[in-house]
Amino acid sequence: MKLTYRPEIDGLRSIAVVAVIIYHAQITILGHQLLPGGFIGVDIFFVISGYLITSIILKELLTTGSFSFKHFYERRVRRILPALLFVMLVSLPFAWMYLLPSSFVDFSKSILYSLGFSSNFYFWYSGQIYGATDALLKPFLHTWSLSVEEQYYILFPIVLLITFKYFKKYLIHILILGLVISLGLADWGSRIYPSLNFYVLPTRGWELLAGSILAYFEITLGHRSQNKTLNLILPSVGLLLIGHSILLFNNQMFHPSFYTLSPIIGVCLVIWFSNKDELITKILSTKLFVGIGLISYSLYLWHYPAFAFARIIEFNHGSLFKKLILVTIILALSIFSYFFVERPARNKNNKFKVVLSLILILISVLVIVNINIVQKVGYKDRLTEKLQKNLLEEPPWNLLKNSDGKICHSKVGGCSFNNSPFNKKIYLIGDSQMASIMFDLKNKVVKNDYQFITKTFGGCIFFPGFNKINAKTKKLSNHCTNDYFQKIKQILSKEKNSIIIFGGSFPKHLSNFYFDNLEEGIKGDISGGKFISVGKYDNVRMSFKIEISELSKRNKIILIYPIPVVSWNPVQRAQNQWKKKFIKNIEKQKLSTSFEVYKKRTKLSFELLDSIQGENVYRVYPHTLFCNTAIKDRCLTHDDKNIFYSDEDHPSLEGAKMINDLIMKEIEKIENKSN
Repeated sequence: MKLTYRPEIDGLRSIAVVAVIIYHAQITILGHQLLPGGFIGVDIFFVISGYLITSIILKELLTTGSFSFKHFYERRVRRILPALLFVMLVSLPFAWMYLLPSSFVDFSKSILYSLGFSSNFYFWYSGQIYGATDALLKPFLHTWSLSVEEQYYILFPIVLLITFKYFKKYLIHILILGLVISLGLADWGSRIYPSLNFYVLPTRGWELLAGSILAYFEITLGHRSQNKTLNLILPSVGLLLIGHSILLFNNQMFHPSFYTLSPIIGVCLVIWFSNKDELITKILSTKLFVGIGLISYSLYLWHYPAFAFARIIEFNHGSLFKKLILVTIILALSIFSYFFVERPARNKNNKFKVVLSLILILISVLVIVNINIVQKVGYKDRLTEKLQKNLLEEPPWNLLKNSDGKICHSKVGGCSFNNSPFNKKIYLIGDSQMASIMFDLKNKVVKNDYQFITKTFGGCIFFPGFNKINAKTKKLSNHCTNDYFQKIKQILSKEKNSIIIFGGSFPKHLSNFYFDNLEEGIKGDISGGKFISVGKYDNVRMSFKIEISELSKRNKIILIYPIPVVSWNPVQRAQNQWKKKFIKNIEKQKLSTSFEVYKKRTKLSFELLDSIQGENVYRVYPHTLFCNTAIKDRCLTHDDKNIFYSDEDHPSLEGAKMINDLIMKEIEKIENKSN
């Protein structure tokens, strides 16, 4: 049975998709992001989807007494898959041209999981935080919401049919109970497991169920609201709630949670109280809103890959005009796919057997191609020899492993090499930057008959007496805790005549913000939260200074000063440069950052490290290797043979070798002084 067409719902779709596009475009006005709550558009889609599919199912059940799964899923297949497959196919050549091997593998996996209606689990399991900087470089991250809907389309009809058949009089009670449980779970999960909470159906189901409950009441009552006064007022209230959420929400809030009730209630008010005589309904039913709503699915599919690839090739940096060009391209692609892919596929004059056959062929091609990409580890040999040389199949901090194959970069334990009571000990303590140098450093120090001990953990510098507060939940973080610092402190307190190396991302940890190179480098968010004192120290700088000074009375201390941070991926940028045919060599200027910005960024860190004095304190200055050398007042990321970074802020193996040469010189000084 056909549903009565409601143009205002297409109008709601247009608001949803425009909000999402503007949010992902990251348009800023006077330093403030336009529509910081634009991600709420996805939640609007969920309510609409729940409303429409429940309307379809219930109307069929009440009219015929039965339900055709075949026809239901035929409509879903026609609606969802053709346009999605088309976007995937078009994206593949761009991925081949511009993605580095590891990113290419991730791209292919996301497609495979999306085809299996499970990309939401993939992105959650792979640790992808929605809204994070690296998330903007994942062309198919947005398919997580399609997977949630598809999972709902698979499970909900079965549950609804069983409930309708055996518990018909309790149907609405079960729907409401499901909504309450899912909402409660979402609010709890937003504080305890925010990433999992964001991606999965159990915590998103209440939004779809809100639409389902509306459909139930409309179909069982035979109408929506007939209160003329409420019909005139409440659609405006609903739109205000939606607008308030889109304008004022941000990605630091708990979501989905009780806060998300605001836009969901807003959507429900518009759907339930809209009528042809009411202003909001008239506005949402205009040709512009309806037109955008009709192509909203294609717009949603195209916008994220377009923005992601634009960011990867650095097309949209720093230019509103370029972003508007991108939006225009997205609009054109969406119109094309709507008229030439979506509509033909949904046209019942085109036999489903034919449509399904084409879909299965395309799926087969995509599966075979992407499995091959994963198996070939992203086809590293398609890159230039220079880039291949500087690429690692795994991050540099994962290269050093113990005899059992355990990665040494770990909060628990670390590793120890060349263990002998006769060998002097060298400790390496710090975050992932220090872990990036330890593979080569281990080889160097072991060769010189030292015992090498690693105590590194991502996002942690030795600040005993401090815990971290999660920036989002405002609760103590289980990451980088004082317990971890105290364990290291206890170990080091027993050491005498050892060499202890300290280093890491001091500027990031002291400011709680990632680096911005002020030249279109990618900005990050608050790095895991703020440090708070749990002991006698007033601040982290004092904590570090006192503890290191105390250790230096019995041991030799080597302080690694801040490694210059790039803030964009130099390997990826080099790849982009090589793709420009007119560039025969990688331009050093384009792969460098400002030395002046580095100095300003690291001022506090230098002051802290300089304040630690004593005859047993030695210093390594990585910036002398990279900054103010070949180009005055610039920090280089490569020379004619090697790239010094594996990503935006970690040294590559070649970069690590250069830093470690400086460390070994300080160790040689220590030995000469001891002798």
